[in-house]
Amino acid sequence: MTPATEDAPDPQRETSVPASDGSATIEELLLGLQAQLAESDSQAAVCDFLQGLDEQAIALLLESFPFRERERIWSCIPQDQRGEVLAEVGVDAREHLMADMPVEEVTALAQDLPPETVAELLDTIDDPIRESVIETLAAGVRHHVTTLHGYDDDAVGRYMDPETTNVKPDVTLEAVQRFVRISHSLDSESQELLVTDKDARLVGSLRLVDLVRNHQKRTVADFMYMPTCLLDTMDIRRAATILRARELPFAPVVDAEGVLVGQLNMSHIMEIVREDADATLLGMAGVKEEGELFAPIRFSIRSRGIWLGINLATAFLAAYVIGQFEAVLSQVVALAVLMPVVASMGGIAGSQTLTVVIRGLAMGQIAGTNRWWLLNKELWVGLANGIIWALVVGLVAHLWFQDLAISLIITLAIIINMTVANVAGITIPLTLKRLGMDPALSGAVILTTVTDVVGFLSFLGLATLLILV
Repeated sequence: MTPATEDAPDPQRETSVPASDGSATIEELLLGLQAQLAESDSQAAVCDFLQGLDEQAIALLLESFPFRERERIWSCIPQDQRGEVLAEVGVDAREHLMADMPVEEVTALAQDLPPETVAELLDTIDDPIRESVIETLAAGVRHHVTTLHGYDDDAVGRYMDPETTNVKPDVTLEAVQRFVRISHSLDSESQELLVTDKDARLVGSLRLVDLVRNHQKRTVADFMYMPTCLLDTMDIRRAATILRARELPFAPVVDAEGVLVGQLNMSHIMEIVREDADATLLGMAGVKEEGELFAPIRFSIRSRGIWLGINLATAFLAAYVIGQFEAVLSQVVALAVLMPVVASMGGIAGSQTLTVVIRGLAMGQIAGTNRWWLLNKELWVGLANGIIWALVVGLVAHLWFQDLAISLIITLAIIINMTVANVAGITIPLTLKRLGMDPALSGAVILTTVTDVVGFLSFLGLATLLILV
């Protein structure tokens, strides 16, 4: 394609070819690929466009198109990148691309991939095909994949890298250096060597900096230390919290007998953090966790429709509360005008607290006695903000309607609703978690119901007492 001249720049053409130095943003790459798919009659231009892009960029591009166009893009991805690309895309996109994939193609994808990546890909396909592919793997990879599949989905063992570089404590540093050079066993993420005894039990760890800085005739035992270990059956999110809190780049994984079975790297932890962040964001909006942006219409209708129905039921509950005060609403029109303000202020205040608390729960920061401290804090935050903004709204209402009673009613109602909303914002997710439910998925719906009902009840109840009585 001929580049645009300086006198007549063409943004569409400028973004149609990725920058060779990798400086193009995903948005620029997306615009360029869209142009190629729209303008090109053959696949050659699309394939040329993808040349030189890394797996992460290709995966993001794949997820940025509807399912139909993904087939054209997939056919242009180089064979040696397809396995890593499938590992990078979301579950829905992976299932679509591998839905009708023959055993031979899956087998080709699985070759030369790390065991944890192979295990992740095989989770997507049917059991018969999975078993056939596993039989074709090298003995070592097959053993590791089978081991990973033996763990629960949320266990550390399912996410760990089962391949580790181990040395014995009684060998010299010189021998270890020679072993590392010959075996090429270290990868870009390895910063330490794990030390095991004759029974493969973990006895320590050797930092690479100690390996190269110290006298080569000294033994590993002279410089090893005992690192933070993770049990292979531990919940992965608890393990992620430990590694983040201690700022560890990795942690060895052992079984109940202390035998080293793998290591959990920071890349695995970042994957969990991203998954939790996505799940929290989607869950708070009542969207199915696995649903993606370009999923087919019928899937999006189904995943969102359930929560829309639940929200409708709660809206009818709020409408019922309003209906109980028909008499006062029919006499004072200003109440109907101001009523949404009360519910809105409470909803925003509660949502702020809910978001912070759900994040704290995801990070493992809320437990034990600090829950009561947070509850007390949110009570006073809600009361203070309620008083401040209630006075502002009350003043506006008085200037608008010139009615002291209405100003007093909305002032008190906002104070009550914002205080209750802040308390609900912390009690609802804590209660849901204790019941074994996901706070991100249902907390927002319950909070909306609470703030609407309390807001309307306090506002119209006060109006009935001060105006009709």
